[in-house]
Parts: sequence; C-alpha cells; structure tokens
Amino acid sequence: MRPPDAPARRLRVVVADDEPLARAKLRHWLAADPECELVAECGNGYEVLAALRRAPADLLLLDIQMPELDGFQTLARLAPVPLPLVVFVTAHDQYALAAFERHALDYLLKPYDQARFAHCLARAKALWHTQQQAAGLQALLHALPPVPPSYQAYFTVKTPREVRLLPVAAVGWIEAEGNYVRLHTATGPHLLRDSIGQLAGRLDPRLFVRIHRSTLLNLSQVHTLHPASHGDYTVLLHDGTALTLSRGYRAALQATLGIQL
Repeated sequence: MRPPDAPARRLRVVVADDEPLARAKLRHWLAADPECELVAECGNGYEVLAALRRAPADLLLLDIQMPELDGFQTLARLAPVPLPLVVFVTAHDQYALAAFERHALDYLLKPYDQARFAHCLARAKALWHTQQQAAGLQALLHALPPVPPSYQAYFTVKTPREVRLLPVAAVGWIEAEGNYVRLHTATGPHLLRDSIGQLAGRLDPRLFVRIHRSTLLNLSQVHTLHPASHGDYTVLLHDGTALTLSRGYRAALQATLGIQL
C-alpha cells in the first residue's frame, strides 16, 4: 500500500485495433480520464506482444479481428507475460462466449457510445484498485517480521471428577511411558496419552529440553549437575529428584544454557 503522500499511479492502458478511427475514439475518451494513461496504441497482435513485453499494462482494450494475429491468438502468445485486465472491442457478437471463456472483463460491441465505454472503464478501474490494494497488503505482510512460533501453554489433565488446565511451567519434568507421558508436578504425577517426541516439538525449547530419549526437563527446576560415567551427567532438581543427562543430549543442554560441560 502506498504512503498517504505518494501520488496515485494511473491505470496503464494499451489499445489494440487495426482501425485508426477506432483507436482515435478510445484515445480521446481515455485522455479525458485523469486516472488513465494510454501507454501504447497497436494496429495488430504483434505490436501488442511487443508493447506488453516492453512494459506491463493494467488494461488491454483488444480488437478480435486484426490482420496477421487476431485478439485470441495474441492472448495465447502472451502466456509468459502477466496478463492485464482484458476488454474485447469488436463489431462481431459471435465471439462473446469465447471472449468470456478467456476471462474477459467486458465485451464492447461496436458501435458503442461514450456512456457504455465509461461504464466498462469504471468496472476496470474498480477491479484494478482492488488488485492494487491486495498486492499492497501482501507486500506489507511480507515486510513484517516473522511471527514467533506458538508453544503449548497448558496440559489438559482429566480426573474422574473434572478436567483441569495444568500450566506447562508447573511441570518439573516429563518421562515417556510407552504410548503415554507422565507429567511430574509438585502435587503429584499425571498420565497423558502423548508421544514425548511430539511433545518436545510443542514445548518452548527455552523452558523444556530433552536430556534423555525418555525425559524432558523443565530447566527452571535444575539445582546442580554432576558428572557420571561414560559422559553422562546426573541432574539434581530442587526437590531432590535425580535424572540422567545422556551424552547424546548433552550438546542441546549446553547450547540452551550457554555452558560447557
């Protein structure tokens, strides 16, 4: 979306018709509209291809029956180029269905008057403005800083009498038990059907770190670490619980805590 003080860009229009008088009429009507800018006049399809490859346009007023390359053939050859909005301008009504099958915005049947053209142009400008706003919003969204990942904040603990929300921070450590995990808290354990691997991906890694293939640890509960055999460590929690830090998970804990073991 453009800044409030930036000048509004005009609708860039290409006119394609092999009749000079038809082009002159459209040129005159477009010149009277301050929101429009005629960027190219073309007498055949090859000139349209060249014009649109030189510079993109927003609206193409396209005759169907033109020498060498008709309107439909021109559109078919524009495939690598982003297509503008297309309005077919023709003296032949038998092409209307084919025109709308090619997603034409409108079909101006000659002879048409200025009121009919103004109605068509108003539709084109309205759709173009909508596209511009959408593109501006998309660019704004891409410019925003990435949204931090959302981590699980609560566990749902079920008892025979109630369903309770247990804050993640209230869990001291988690151990795997087959297809379940056991949450250890100051008030006792809770068994949930979950995978410790999937759970590790849903918890904030700044709070919970995997220290063993079957153990997730709340770092706020760590009291001391003591070397054990074969590169393992014993982790003592504030409540006296002793857990094993396996050698294979030591690097992750060191990186999170910023320490060297």
